Amino acid sequence: MHKKSLVVLDSPPAGTRLAPPALLELRENDRFRDQCGVFAVYGHSEAANIAYLGLHALQHRGQESAGIVTSDGEQLFAHRQMGLVQDVFGADQLAKLPGRMAIGHVRYSTAGGSHVRNAQPFAVDYARGSLAVCHNGTLTNGDEVRAELEAQGSIFSSTSDTEVLVHLIAKSKEIAFEDRVVDALARVQGAYSLLFLTNDTIVAARDPRGIRPMCLGILPARKDAHVVASEPVAFDLIGAEYVRDLEPGELLVIDASGIRSMQLRAEPAERQMCIFEYVYFARPDSSLGGASVYEVRKELGRTLARETPVDADVVIPVPDSGVPAAIGYAEARGIPFEMGLVRSHYVGRTFIEPQQSIRHFGVRLKLNPIESTIRGKRVVIVDDSIVRGTTSRKIMKMVRDAGAKEVHLRISSPPTEWPCYYGIDTPTRGELIASSHTVDEIARYVTADSLSYLSLDGMLEAVVRAVGEGTPGADKAAYCHACFSGKYAIPFAPHSKRQMRLVGV
Repeated sequence: MHKKSLVVLDSPPAGTRLAPPALLELRENDRFRDQCGVFAVYGHSEAANIAYLGLHALQHRGQESAGIVTSDGEQLFAHRQMGLVQDVFGADQLAKLPGRMAIGHVRYSTAGGSHVRNAQPFAVDYARGSLAVCHNGTLTNGDEVRAELEAQGSIFSSTSDTEVLVHLIAKSKEIAFEDRVVDALARVQGAYSLLFLTNDTIVAARDPRGIRPMCLGILPARKDAHVVASEPVAFDLIGAEYVRDLEPGELLVIDASGIRSMQLRAEPAERQMCIFEYVYFARPDSSLGGASVYEVRKELGRTLARETPVDADVVIPVPDSGVPAAIGYAEARGIPFEMGLVRSHYVGRTFIEPQQSIRHFGVRLKLNPIESTIRGKRVVIVDDSIVRGTTSRKIMKMVRDAGAKEVHLRISSPPTEWPCYYGIDTPTRGELIASSHTVDEIARYVTADSLSYLSLDGMLEAVVRAVGEGTPGADKAAYCHACFSGKYAIPFAPHSKRQMRLVGV
């Protein structure tokens, strides 16, 4: 009989509130939510500390929960909890995570609710040993596979689609662990960057279309120490060297014999990386597909300026994500760029709400205008997207109150008309303002003197130009843009929950 070898550190009981009842949670519900970030390290004596730093660099991808699982070669050690990386892990927690290999996860819920039981990595004992897994993405047939497994007697401890993979691996008849992973992934569809950890092996997998990003790096001081992350920006903090992106449909096995690579499918699927990674999700100092995210966003701004020029005195961004596009817009139009809105970087997940109502309280917690930059001027405000429109409306009012003569809103992506089902938490289609209103109607709602979006073709052309010839991304067909076009890369099963949401809005 297999000896159970998983050690789970103490964490708050399920349902524990981390904030006092008097504090209200601060939600950015007029943004697409960041998805998740994954990180792995193999062959480092301080694996837990390295994973902690890697996750800190990926914190922008998920702020609800964080977790790390390590292996000392004989057993797994796990700690996961609701909260930010620096709050979940202190010196005491990291000291209890020994071993030379680790996987870690930062999460914003996309499939499954915001609850500690859904925090990742999941770690379990099963008939063939111990296993941990973490996931960035969404399995589009996860509900259907889960129902099938439950009908066969499987018992789930979470509501996350990721747990489906644990059960599929446990049921697989294959012998080698990587073959069990391949067998499990053959049963699921969707977008994923996955990390698996056993006592002696790390396996990384990227979905066949490469919708979600994943890359490989190496720690130069230890040639056998490898790292894997959602974005290469996670390597900078730990002094690792970027090696390459994982190919769509690639599975990497890292163990004592080195690195092995295999393809999940004999016939590769059409490459379709999520274009919203360039627009908003990835850190601007990162790179995806070999292209600088910062430079791509500047090119989006330049293209936006050519498509939608306006006479103005100053260009200001909605920080932080709108900054590069605003720089590109200002350069292309020959208009001065200014930081007319200042963002507070000290707003936590909770705040104390005043007893008496303060106008635009939530927005002013994060943004405040510089009146001397705005007063008496024709202002162009550049942002990356509009979701519901409520925040844009408040920003317009704030800038007008600061004395702007005119306020023109420019968006460095097309209208977001469709929800994402590939690992980004988005509102339902009915909540997306662009799905049911014209651009003129949205302009009137947000009270802009004019409103223009970047065209879909302009966005694709800008990304292809910035990526450069000779790269896999130098093709407009190489990107998923379902949230803008409604053209989903992966079809949904008839009568599935996601398909019904699309039909029924």
